[in-house]
Amino acid sequence: MNIETSKLKQASQRLPERMKGVLLTGRGGFEKLEYREDIPLPRPKAGEVLIRVAAAGVNNTDINTRIGWYSKTVTTGTESGGATGFQSVQDADASWSGVPLAFPRIQGADCCGRIAAVGEGVDPGRIGERVLVRNMLRSYTDYRPFECWTFGSECDGGFAQYAVAPSRETYRIDCDWSDVELASLPCAYSTAEGMLHRAVVGAGEHVLIAGASGGVGSAAIQLAKRRGAIVTAISSPEKASQLLAIGADRILSRGESIVAGLGHESVDVVLDVAAGPSFGELLDVLKKGGRYAVAGAIAGPLVELDVRTLYLKDLTFFGCTFQEDVVFENLVSYVERGEIRPLVGKSYPLRDIVEAQRDFLSKRIAGKLVLVIPE
Repeated sequence: MNIETSKLKQASQRLPERMKGVLLTGRGGFEKLEYREDIPLPRPKAGEVLIRVAAAGVNNTDINTRIGWYSKTVTTGTESGGATGFQSVQDADASWSGVPLAFPRIQGADCCGRIAAVGEGVDPGRIGERVLVRNMLRSYTDYRPFECWTFGSECDGGFAQYAVAPSRETYRIDCDWSDVELASLPCAYSTAEGMLHRAVVGAGEHVLIAGASGGVGSAAIQLAKRRGAIVTAISSPEKASQLLAIGADRILSRGESIVAGLGHESVDVVLDVAAGPSFGELLDVLKKGGRYAVAGAIAGPLVELDVRTLYLKDLTFFGCTFQEDVVFENLVSYVERGEIRPLVGKSYPLRDIVEAQRDFLSKRIAGKLVLVIPE
């Protein structure tokens, strides 16, 4: 028996048959989240790795998927159905990909942990590596343009003790961040970096960030500042000091007039995860030739657009879901070079996932909320 085969055998012998985790049993309210201790351990197939999960972040997509918010039948913001779900949801289009989800599903787009076993064709030397999983998985769609699976949506994710992911989309990371800090990175930071990447934000540009106190918004502040941009963040006043501490140059209070606060045509780029009633003003403050990038609609998906504003100001719109490979690769490099540091609002044991989602929906805590996975 060679050394590699021996290492694989020893690792597999230490693995349990069952694991703890949270199952999403269907569309609906918090009652659809079941904490279990008898979930069969997943096994990595060829080209995959098995990860012992240490921590997993809470994201808006977890809630949106649970309640079926992605369906076009839903016309209100996430908060209106976040706790109880919606009475009527069309399953056919209620996921990221537009393909109906299979239940039960282990959610969790964020995953930080260590590789515990590998599938056929994967170097056994990877066992023990500290890793992050890219949340937008392209392996399962053969790297076709603008197609991907979301970790924890189209496949099982990080809300369990173990998770399986493609080896080539599982990144080793060397840094002094805690597991909780690392688990705040994949979904929120890749979304923010993807928006900045698509909008080609450069040094000296004025960037306005709507929904700035959440995971994506606080990530966007840091990542925009890393590029040398001037950042105005929209947030509630009680969170202003935290956002200024991570780099925001100015805070606009949520609910006040954006145009009155900044003036017409004063912003180069808008990064938006809120949409809703403020949409019109976000376009009003863009300069001629400005760029609008959107990756969410927590305040409401249906907005009123005066098409004259779009074409007379020569604006460019970017809908941001798909991410080029370089986006996540760049994030890992920023962490390893110490160029960013996450804002973590609070952490919870995995069994308290409902409390974490309640806090997420309340918007009372700035930064990322993270679940700690039990030993």
